[in-house]
Amino acid sequence: MKSAAHRSRFMLAPVAAVMLLASSPSSAESQLPADLAAAKASLAKYADPIVALQNGYYSTLACVDFSSDVKEGDIVYPKGAMGVHLINTANIGPTLDPEKPQILLYEPVGDKLVLTGAEWFMPVEVAGGNAPSIFGKTLYGPMDGHEPIMPKAARHYDLHVWFYKENPSGIFISTNSAVKCPAGASYTHDLAKHH
Repeated sequence: MKSAAHRSRFMLAPVAAVMLLASSPSSAESQLPADLAAAKASLAKYADPIVALQNGYYSTLACVDFSSDVKEGDIVYPKGAMGVHLINTANIGPTLDPEKPQILLYEPVGDKLVLTGAEWFMPVEVAGGNAPSIFGKTLYGPMDGHEPIMPKAARHYDLHVWFYKENPSGIFISTNSAVKCPAGASYTHDLAKHH
C-alpha cells in the first residue's frame, strides 16, 4: 500500500503542471524581441485604466473604427479598429521612450476598458524633419490628423503596437480586426467614412 505522502504528491502533480503552464509565457509572447517584451511588461500596469488616469493619460472620448480598408498615401488601414485612445501629452517630445508611449489603446468590453496595446506618436514639427523610430521600426507618416477625432492640420507620425490583443495582420499594423468598437454607440467613430 502506498503512503499518504506518495498519494498526495501524485495527486498534486497535475495541479503543479497546470500552474506551470499558466505562468509560462505563450509561444507568441516568448517570440517577442527583448525590447518589445520589456515594454510590454512595463506597460502591463495600465491594464487598470485608473492607473493610466493617475499617470496622466486621458481619454479622447471616442472608439476609433474602420468599417472598411482605407489607404491614405502610403499608409494602409485594414478593416478593424484602434479602439479607445488615452493620451498623455506630457510624453510628447523629440525622443521616444519604450516605457512612455504617448497613447494607450483600449477595447470597450461591456462596461470595462481592456488594454490592447500602445501607440508611439510624434507631431511633425517635433520630429524636426526626420521620421522617428522605435523597436527598430520607423513610425508611419507623416499623416494628417484623423478627423473628426483630431484636426486634419495635426500632422504626425505614429506606430501602434498590439501587445495585449493579437492582431491577425501583425503587431505593428495600425488597425486590429480582433478589436471591436460598439456598433451604434455615440462614441464609436468610423474613420473609414471620413477618408
